[in-house]
Amino acid sequence: MPQTRSSQASSLPNSCTAVVGLQWGDEGKGKAVDLLAADHHAIARYNGGANAGHSVVVGGQRFSLHLVPSGILYPGKAAVIGNGVVVDPWKLVEEIEGLRSRGVDTSGMMLSDRAHVVLPYHKIEDGLREDLLTRVPGTGAASREAIGTTRRGIGPAYADKIQRACAVRVGDLLSKEALSQKLGIALEMKASMLREWGAAAGDTEAAKLTHSRLLADATAVGEKLAPMVRDTTHYLHGLLGDGKRILFESANGTLLDVDHGTYPFVTGSSCVIAGIGTGTGVPPRLVGRVVGVMKAYSTRVGSGPLPTELKDATGNRIRERGREYGTTTGRPRRVGWLDLMAVRYSVMINGVTGLCITLLDVLAGFDELKVCTGYEIDGQPSDRFLPDAAALARVEPAWTTLPGFSEEIGGARKLSDLPANARRYIDFAAEFVGVPIDIVSVGPGREQTIVCG
Repeated sequence: MPQTRSSQASSLPNSCTAVVGLQWGDEGKGKAVDLLAADHHAIARYNGGANAGHSVVVGGQRFSLHLVPSGILYPGKAAVIGNGVVVDPWKLVEEIEGLRSRGVDTSGMMLSDRAHVVLPYHKIEDGLREDLLTRVPGTGAASREAIGTTRRGIGPAYADKIQRACAVRVGDLLSKEALSQKLGIALEMKASMLREWGAAAGDTEAAKLTHSRLLADATAVGEKLAPMVRDTTHYLHGLLGDGKRILFESANGTLLDVDHGTYPFVTGSSCVIAGIGTGTGVPPRLVGRVVGVMKAYSTRVGSGPLPTELKDATGNRIRERGREYGTTTGRPRRVGWLDLMAVRYSVMINGVTGLCITLLDVLAGFDELKVCTGYEIDGQPSDRFLPDAAALARVEPAWTTLPGFSEEIGGARKLSDLPANARRYIDFAAEFVGVPIDIVSVGPGREQTIVCG
């Protein structure tokens, strides 16, 4: 019996690559994807939404990408937004038009017809939930800690996806009848709740939501996206059947994964490589190379524990040198020394085959560098990362101190160009987590990269 294209793909050797973040996001995955895209035929994003922010610098130009896969900056590459992404269609159109205005070829863009849509009521709900989490019922006094979302509607959109009753998918934007019916159900289910919450918070935006307005706006944006909408699962399997290689791009970071991250201070999607299967329809076993991206230090945006956090001049110095402000929100990131316990956990979860260490140049000029190599919790030593926010908040780091380096390293192009102490620092990290170094980034530019091996 002749093989179908799908079964041909499943008989291939592991020929694909995944890029995944090993910390709390913002690790520099965009640059890693941009570097690796040259050796792949397509780049597929499989999770998250417009809450992600990937920065890539090419030819001195900085590109900030939120929904569009980072590989778009290579002409002729297919850039696929998979079904596991929740898509704000207006933001996507805005991002594509912005790229086109800067001369970027976006003809390779493809959008899954099964990706779920972020709609205006999702953003309103997201913001109101965050506001309500910070108030004691009946008093209005600030007390509880919000999740710290970007208020882009990501969590509520994923919640609707799971609840099913009123979820809207990209394919629905192309059918006015189906879209009208689903929006009607959504407004019936959500309107009273949002108005009540909004009144309590002094927010009247929910009252402006009407069926006719939403239907008109969503239909119009659907028409703009229609040329790129397709069944991306069959498209990707077709590439594999033809012997092509796919690069899978994760958004956010492992420690923000809804199952394996520091719950509940996490995102709404599966950021780990297991999400490739659900987010694109391609079996993860076809991924032969997993590049785990880690900063040379730790950062986090929003709420939740960060055991190595620096709330002093050292933290401010790292923040300013590293431009540690959110690509999506502009919020200053929390900064800490490198937590190798966290990175080792993420390496284990993802089956990482090689490390990409970014922002090493930011640490130039420190006399000594600290890394967390153990935990103490409730007075007892622990050799495990604790993916539970309440437990992790009680952790005291155990430190290893390494000598710093004074030399600026932005011009290094091979490992031997690095100062001895810079090399010692990254070698220590790689040995601790048990994975070799594949890539070292020493600056924002595409050329400011050391490729090992």
